[in-house]
Amino acid sequence: ALRTLSHLSRCKYWHYDDRLMTSSVVIVFHNEGWSTLMRTVHSVIKRTPRKYLAEIVMIDDFSNKAHLKERLEEYIKQWNGLVKLFRNEKREGLIQARSIGANKANKGQVLIYLDAHCEVGINWYGPLVAPISKDRTVCTVPMIDSIHGQSFTVEPQGGGDKDGFARGAWDWSMLWKRVPLGEAEKKLRKTQTEPYRSPAMAGGLFAIERDFFFELGLYDPGLQIWGGENFEISYKIWQCGGQLLFVPCSRIGHIYRLQGWQGNPPPAHIGSSPTLKNYVRVVETWWDDYKDYFYASRPETLTLAYGDISDLKRFREEHRCKSFKWFMEEIAYDIPQHYPLPPKNVEWGEIRGFESSYCIDSMGHTNGGNVEIGPCHRMGGNQLFRINEANQLMQYDQCLTRGDDNSAVIITHCDQNQHNEWKYFKDLHRFTHVTTGKCLDRSDLLHKVFISDCDTSKTTQKWEMNNIVAV
Repeated sequence: ALRTLSHLSRCKYWHYDDRLMTSSVVIVFHNEGWSTLMRTVHSVIKRTPRKYLAEIVMIDDFSNKAHLKERLEEYIKQWNGLVKLFRNEKREGLIQARSIGANKANKGQVLIYLDAHCEVGINWYGPLVAPISKDRTVCTVPMIDSIHGQSFTVEPQGGGDKDGFARGAWDWSMLWKRVPLGEAEKKLRKTQTEPYRSPAMAGGLFAIERDFFFELGLYDPGLQIWGGENFEISYKIWQCGGQLLFVPCSRIGHIYRLQGWQGNPPPAHIGSSPTLKNYVRVVETWWDDYKDYFYASRPETLTLAYGDISDLKRFREEHRCKSFKWFMEEIAYDIPQHYPLPPKNVEWGEIRGFESSYCIDSMGHTNGGNVEIGPCHRMGGNQLFRINEANQLMQYDQCLTRGDDNSAVIITHCDQNQHNEWKYFKDLHRFTHVTTGKCLDRSDLLHKVFISDCDTSKTTQKWEMNNIVAV
């Protein structure tokens, strides 16, 4: 961390124009804790030069906690109208609530979005807004440090280069990733502390010129609740003529979810997998032929009804937005180095014991836990697997392989050329473990999955792989 700090102390020597653009800071919250919400507001007021802070706009996304009612309304009166509060009539979800915030926040030239549990660093404002003053199609993202949820200490995030610098990325099943800032990008900068390009943002914290955000059509109105909107806005910015820059000298702390926090449940009027539907809308709109790689990673989404995207397609044509291939070659060229394009699937679905009602279940284990046998539920999730042309038996970014005792089957993170060790013989109802020549076996009674010598008379070695569709 010391290296990072010495290196960031250079941030003191930048000079920013005195005529920076003004901003509306937008904070969306739903049942947020009192102290974290108010720390966010206080830190913005304390650490933002008053002449640039046009307003703080709080959007209450249909909270029902008592402390967010009159107490909050009374508390913000101390700022004489600088802090405004708007309440949604129904739960809109984070994504659409941000678009609502853009409409309500009309005083500042720039919109700055913050999560409801943040703390802005000293001198966070100038570095974040200066690049937008130079070019209105630039969207900036601060360095997001991690505030510990219990001790409130601040740590830089992992996943970067030796200086802690990372670019925002994704794997082909659309999970958010951070990859180290590479040499090619470093060469584009004169100094180590100036902004650098990133293919994607995490989505919670960013600054964008208000009119430019409206020209981009805000967020796709079909995206629901949470998930995928960070990629949608990132692709839209890059493919439609803007730039997305990470700003080393603007630092904001963010509290990450504590272990065991399940998130707020989606409202009843939303279907069962809003995030997956969002991902499908985004890849169908922006990824062109690359969407095949998403479907290879998440085959259960092939039949998802994702709604009408004709307006979005029309937007792309009218704004002459560039292709995803251009984007992958020019901007996101380093992502396949870290997350290679996935091989095609041979088969996918649940792995059900032949003529039984038991399926292989990862039990949510990753990075080394055992897989088990559980009653088939046809809901995908922990029972959804795929076997690809590279002989990998996978769930998301994890592979099945044998454990240390040589018979148990575990699930662990894998790259493209790891754990290429399975073959599925559909007509024999058999999974063979290629490296040992043994067969995939189970005990329904003990809920165990293991490999043992192949024996055609054993029904426990017979399996079927049935497609599952997400609803």
